[in-house]
Amino acid sequence: MSDASLAMADGPTAAAGDAPACRKELLGLLRAGSPGAPAPAARRIEALIERLEQLQPADLSAQTAQLAGVWELRWSSSSQPYLAVQPWLENLQLLDPAAGRALNLLRLAGPLGPLAGIGVQARIAVEPASPHQRVSVRFERGGWLGPRLGEQRLQVFREVQQGYAAWLDITVLDDELRVSRGNAGTLFALVRRPDLALAAFLA
Repeated sequence: MSDASLAMADGPTAAAGDAPACRKELLGLLRAGSPGAPAPAARRIEALIERLEQLQPADLSAQTAQLAGVWELRWSSSSQPYLAVQPWLENLQLLDPAAGRALNLLRLAGPLGPLAGIGVQARIAVEPASPHQRVSVRFERGGWLGPRLGEQRLQVFREVQQGYAAWLDITVLDDELRVSRGNAGTLFALVRRPDLALAAFLA
């Protein structure tokens, strides 16, 4: 068994190396993998995340602008079906912290994606308290998001009643990678989608 295989099998304690090396390996796994990957790969993803959280912790007091954009969920610790990564599904999160807006969007991958999706709109705010990683989330409306016709996008949304406080801790953040820990304890890893424009969804 190779050193790499041993490291993967050993789980979270196996991750080592500097931040660039860990980041490169993590991005490679995220772009190729999914929550349905073998358990050793999932453990390796968690190990790399924990290492990066130590070596490259996010600081939203200086990095809020990097939150803005379209992000795609590539792995999560959740077993919920709507947080699964599948080749036929795009699980997108659109963030506009300057305007305090966000949209979670599930849609089909490929050319049919822009035709329809299920979305939840939210208001977000970066909390000022140290360690400057928390983003509060207040869900407002959810429903169907359709295709764009001229300057307008077809959509049918209804108000969402949120009876609990929701938040994300952004623990790792750069131009390509974002790691978040949610209020329910779920760990999320996302990659930026530079091919998708924020204004096309949050006009």
